[in-house]
Amino acid sequence: MTSVQGNVVDIPTEDGVADAYLTHPSDGGPRPAVLLSMDAFGLRPRLEAMADRLAAHGYTVLVPNLFYRAGRAPVLDLPEFIDTEARPDIFQTLGPIMRQLTPEAAMRDAGAYLRWLESCPAAADGPVALTGYCMGARLSLLTAGTYPDRVAAAAGFHGGRLATEDPDSPHLVAGRVTAELYFGHADHDHSLPPEQIDRLEKALTEAGVRHRCEVYEGAGHGFTQSDTAAYDRAADERHWEALLDLLNRTF
Repeated sequence: MTSVQGNVVDIPTEDGVADAYLTHPSDGGPRPAVLLSMDAFGLRPRLEAMADRLAAHGYTVLVPNLFYRAGRAPVLDLPEFIDTEARPDIFQTLGPIMRQLTPEAAMRDAGAYLRWLESCPAAADGPVALTGYCMGARLSLLTAGTYPDRVAAAAGFHGGRLATEDPDSPHLVAGRVTAELYFGHADHDHSLPPEQIDRLEKALTEAGVRHRCEVYEGAGHGFTQSDTAAYDRAADERHWEALLDLLNRTF
């Protein structure tokens, strides 16, 4: 573990300018890059802390504000701790913002983030890794399939709607993925029922994708987010072990 340095950066996209949190070891040398896709609650201190922890293991980590079209982070005035009672009001506000981020818009943005990392002095040359949480897990899979030459590994945790019957379901990009994938599913997650877990596993296996999918028994959706009532410390630590293992094999 090493000391890290984090700051806010602005990234030009086709649709505007996305603010983002960039963190890396304080020595300033180029390190393998990780693009971290946020959960629905957005770029906030919890995600910055997670990025710092990852950077302390020797990575340059970029966490874009995926909702930049609605304003700079924090897009919402969130409570310090998001309990179950606060969620309905939060998601009532979040709904229109989330709908702006269509798969097409998200992949345009992902291309901009990957191009920005190519020219970032703190990022080493070569492909990057991805990790995503909640809706970010879905975007990790889509990005791995949309930009296979730029992605060496991708992970997703407590992701929802990964393998639906919709024509734009993320699992349908499996045939284009060249990266190694890891998914840590929440056991109690209405957004990813068992039939979707099975459908995702089948799609990745049939496409020959190197992958591992695990169900974290007893964990609920959002188990990595310590500023929410969904947090599960044991599942969170298991997520860190799996993510770092993936990155260590990749870089």
